[in-house]
Amino acid sequence: MVDEPILVLAATGGQGRAVTDALLRRRARIRVLVRDPDRRAARELAKQGVEVVAGSLSDRGSLAAAMSGVASVFAFTTPFEAGVEAEVGQGRAILSSATQERVPHLVFSSVAGADQESGVPHFDSKARIEAELASGDVPYTILGPTYFFDNALGGAERILGGILDLPLPPDRPLQQLARADLGAFAAQVLLNPAPYVGQRIELASDAPTPTQMAASLSAALGREVRHEQVPLAAIGNPDMHAMWRFLNGPGYRVDIPALHDAHPEIRWTRFADWAHRTWATAH
Repeated sequence: MVDEPILVLAATGGQGRAVTDALLRRRARIRVLVRDPDRRAARELAKQGVEVVAGSLSDRGSLAAAMSGVASVFAFTTPFEAGVEAEVGQGRAILSSATQERVPHLVFSSVAGADQESGVPHFDSKARIEAELASGDVPYTILGPTYFFDNALGGAERILGGILDLPLPPDRPLQQLARADLGAFAAQVLLNPAPYVGQRIELASDAPTPTQMAASLSAALGREVRHEQVPLAAIGNPDMHAMWRFLNGPGYRVDIPALHDAHPEIRWTRFADWAHRTWATAH
């Protein structure tokens, strides 16, 4: 077991919380960086013995202080609050703080497809951060999550009304990931970095088609949910439009059988099982 704490950035967000929960199950020493330690989610972590410190992904001072004396760092950046240039700025702040504090290992959660010159703004910003990480002095591992199962929750009302809106053909598989699987995989890398240093590993739990997703949601809810293909032209947000164009084109390229065979210790989640757990109480 690692003696020094593992630092999780943005620990009350979806990815950070999944990683923190997985580390708690492994009984690791954990330090988390959050914007507001008084938020309920942060207070709950503190009650579980997690060391909670205040800071921001763009503030080098708070990042460096949080990284002092850690065994490893789980890092995450986001363009969805202030744009892609702000995201690259977060990446640079994280990397410079990790360099300054001589962090032994940094796990960066990027995105699957960031290395494919996809033309998706929030993929390309992560590719820029990956390039700086790879050319720096901090030992690193890059994880590339695919589309999260939880993204379906953004359309929860429509799903409860019987419609799964997705801008994909009904028979087009969409590689996806359970947040819990990301958390379990990241925890493993953080606690045992040696086999993973310098690697870029893309992650997917399952690859259901929209028709299969709708069938799983129907089974979970006990009533019919049908897929409705949203026209690409109806997606006004340029970043999201570019992402769905990519997913309709080359798409993610995770070799799911090889990944799962190489990591049988992760309980890879099927979309149908996630749907049942998430929606079975929403009758």
